[in-house]
Amino acid sequence: MAKAQFHKNQRVYVKPVGTWALIERVVPHWAKGIDEPIRIHYDVGLGREFAAEELLSEEPLPEKATDENCHWRVVRARNKWQPTEDCARHPVPGTYPVVITGEAEWGGWRVPGAEYDLDPAKVEEQARLIANAPQLAGFANALVDWARKSGEEMPNELAELAHRAQDILTDVKRTG
Repeated sequence: MAKAQFHKNQRVYVKPVGTWALIERVVPHWAKGIDEPIRIHYDVGLGREFAAEELLSEEPLPEKATDENCHWRVVRARNKWQPTEDCARHPVPGTYPVVITGEAEWGGWRVPGAEYDLDPAKVEEQARLIANAPQLAGFANALVDWARKSGEEMPNELAELAHRAQDILTDVKRTG
């Protein structure tokens, strides 16, 4: 007798097609007089049903030890390339943002002065986004974990958001 290896809304790699897809339907094939299905196929919306041997489940990434107390922050550095009166249109004239990503005050992200001068508001927003990246990654991880535990009870839109979050986290954690 066959048992389902995948569930609805699960993300799988479809080997014959070479792409990722969501399982839309689990299709059991029954025989008269037997209490369990004799085989199970999966509809992933690619024009035909696939057997379990043609699909691969998404493997969770090994968990790395993360610093839960990671607190990135935005500090202001003195603008050495322009006098304060020449940059009156900047959000904080005479300074530019620096994102500190470690314990020491010198490590982190900085922007070249010419780039900051082109669009100070954009650079200020980037600095805040970078400083909040650890919290956003934590949120994305929590969403993916919740989605894995929820299984079929999750709405399709939420499942799609969880897959997007997983793709982003995979891209962030890849090497090379």
